[in-house]
Amino acid sequence: QLQLVESGGGLVQPGGSLRLSCAASGFTWDYYTIGWFRQAPGKEREGVSCDIKNSDGTTYYADSVKGRFTISRDNAKNTVYLQMNSLKPEDTGVYYCAASLDDGCSTFDDWGQGTQVTVAP
Repeated sequence: QLQLVESGGGLVQPGGSLRLSCAASGFTWDYYTIGWFRQAPGKEREGVSCDIKNSDGTTYYADSVKGRFTISRDNAKNTVYLQMNSLKPEDTGVYYCAASLDDGCSTFDDWGQGTQVTVAP
């Protein structure tokens, strides 16, 4: 049974940093495309970043986070990360990691439970 567990969320001041982790069980990240998503209160879920499997590092970022967020994976630990720097209040939301067997970022079949990120003074 595939399971994804996010951690690392919390309260941070504007300009601060957080690193979100997503640990996998029941599968290995090597064979999956990774996605990070977020949902702010009252808004639809949006894609934040995507790392395509077997792509030699092909990654995508939402325009709103380019240059501030970095997606990565540690296959030895079977964990993926989202490093978030220069955080802004508009980055507040519940962040989810997701996994897909596809070679693209369109469809994700397995999701974590989410971790709350709050950016406020």
